[in-house]
Amino acid sequence: MSDLDVSVVICVYTEDRWEDILAAVASVRAQSRPALETLLVVDHNPSLLERLSKEYKEVDDVRVLANAGPRGLSAGRNTGIAAARGEVIAFLDDDAVAERDWLRRFAEGYADPRVMAVGGRTMPIWSSGRRPAWFPEEFDWVVGCTYKGLPPGRVRVRNVLGGNASFRRTAFDAAGGFATGIGRDGDKRPLGCEETELCIRLTRARPDAVLLIDDRAVIHHRVPEAREHFGYFRTRAYAEGLSKALVARSVGADKGLESERRYTTRVLPAGVARGLLDAVLARPGGAGRAGAIVAGVLTAAGGYVVGSVRARRGGATFSVVEIEGGSDD
Repeated sequence: MSDLDVSVVICVYTEDRWEDILAAVASVRAQSRPALETLLVVDHNPSLLERLSKEYKEVDDVRVLANAGPRGLSAGRNTGIAAARGEVIAFLDDDAVAERDWLRRFAEGYADPRVMAVGGRTMPIWSSGRRPAWFPEEFDWVVGCTYKGLPPGRVRVRNVLGGNASFRRTAFDAAGGFATGIGRDGDKRPLGCEETELCIRLTRARPDAVLLIDDRAVIHHRVPEAREHFGYFRTRAYAEGLSKALVARSVGADKGLESERRYTTRVLPAGVARGLLDAVLARPGGAGRAGAIVAGVLTAAGGYVVGSVRARRGGATFSVVEIEGGSDD
């Protein structure tokens, strides 16, 4: 196993998630392989910054920081990267909890010096207590979770997923930080793909880089009740299309859509077929799942077309920042 020090960055923005934030930090502090530190980066919310600073004032391994860049998740992550002391930097969502061996599994991946990033498996915690019958597992990325169609085990991938991921510090030296203007900004339209864009940029800067997902590095991610509805599903799928258009504009459609082609031509048709079979066999939700997959594909495609037109007209831009070296204070 790698003996590299790991810093964990958790980006936070609202006091509505207070209990979730405390649970996320507690799950990091309970790891079987301890983190060097946990960095809580607060996104332009002075009252939350003050409250967390008081909460963790006496806790040596937790530091509370203000986002030093523009509002949004990407700049918050970049702030955490710049301040982190670890040789590996892991990211955990503020409404998720990590299983006890999460960091241990990440660290094992870095035993190979070519490995620049290791991601994990994100499991949904549905607010209603169970998955909505119509919600297809192939679209769990809509709620920030690992989706059906990703290969099992520890496998090489094009990109890791940002809410459950880790990178060597040298990855940011080579490629720069997360692009601002593309990722999430609080509760605004849920754009994403900033980690996809970063990973593609990284493998261009370092063609020998290996990126892995280890499905034993597990976190459990809360899905709010509002995200269990078809309206959110459709909004998120459309936003994904917009985001993918930005990524393709940045890194080229060959790399920007490489994984999506396999997903669209193999994984989704199989999901539709399963849903229709379930409907024939009178299993609950089968027709709904098949319909949701079709609707999700069409909505994402519509977002991609609109995003491509905007990108060509210069109406959608994002920027990459260089990350300053780790902090020693």
